Amino acid sequence: MRNLISFINKYSFFFLFLLFEVFAFYLLFRNNNFQRVSFFNSTNAISGSFYESYSELTDYINLKEVNDALAAENERLRSTQINSFQRLFGENIMVKDTLFKRRFRFAKAKIINNSINKQNNYITLNIGSSNGIESGMGVIGPSGVVGVVKNVSENYASVLSVLHRSAKVSAKLKNTQYFGSLQWDGKNYKEGILKDIPNHVHLTEGDTVVTSGFSATFPEGISIATIQKFVKPEGENFYDIKVKFVNDFKNISQVYVVKNSYKLEQVLLEEQSLKEDD
Repeated sequence: MRNLISFINKYSFFFLFLLFEVFAFYLLFRNNNFQRVSFFNSTNAISGSFYESYSELTDYINLKEVNDALAAENERLRSTQINSFQRLFGENIMVKDTLFKRRFRFAKAKIINNSINKQNNYITLNIGSSNGIESGMGVIGPSGVVGVVKNVSENYASVLSVLHRSAKVSAKLKNTQYFGSLQWDGKNYKEGILKDIPNHVHLTEGDTVVTSGFSATFPEGISIATIQKFVKPEGENFYDIKVKFVNDFKNISQVYVVKNSYKLEQVLLEEQSLKEDD
């Protein structure tokens, strides 16, 4: 207590000066509208700048939660798209949508391992059989096709990437509907080749290549690539077409596993037809 009194006594003139200074500012802002408005505008600008910086910091910290929320929303939206359903009866559509049965469902997943610089590249996902994932399911990214699930454990899945020499995707030209097979040439991770497109078809650089819907792996119309360049080999019936993948496989983290409710039925029926031809 004695030290406190001694401190106040030692700096009494300074404290008295501060008191008068505060009182003087009070009188200034109270009796002069211009100064009062200028003061509050300045403090609002400073506090506004502080809150803006704080908001940017919290937005950055919350990026993971935001990305997860967006991925969940994309999963829901993809599952409600019309090409995820199968028409059951004729051309009529009843008000309660009883003519459609959901064919495709989408499960969001995160890539935890990825390779792009090998001849045969694989991707590892953080979901597995406990999440309903099975071998043969398609995998798509934010922009388009990524690959096909190959092996599954309880909590993880290994994906045969499009960047694999044995990976082939049934594809078609979005504009003309001519179909062929798209695969990687084992060179540039950004590029692939589209085969079996007849050379009488009109092509343009930049044309979009999408999934054909012929296989039970992917819905129809999922983007895969765009035509980069093409030539007509002399004496051949088909184009040589180089395409650019829509996904940047070096910068992808969130994907969706495609679950086709009708896949087993389709595969069994097709296998039965093949056996009958033998």
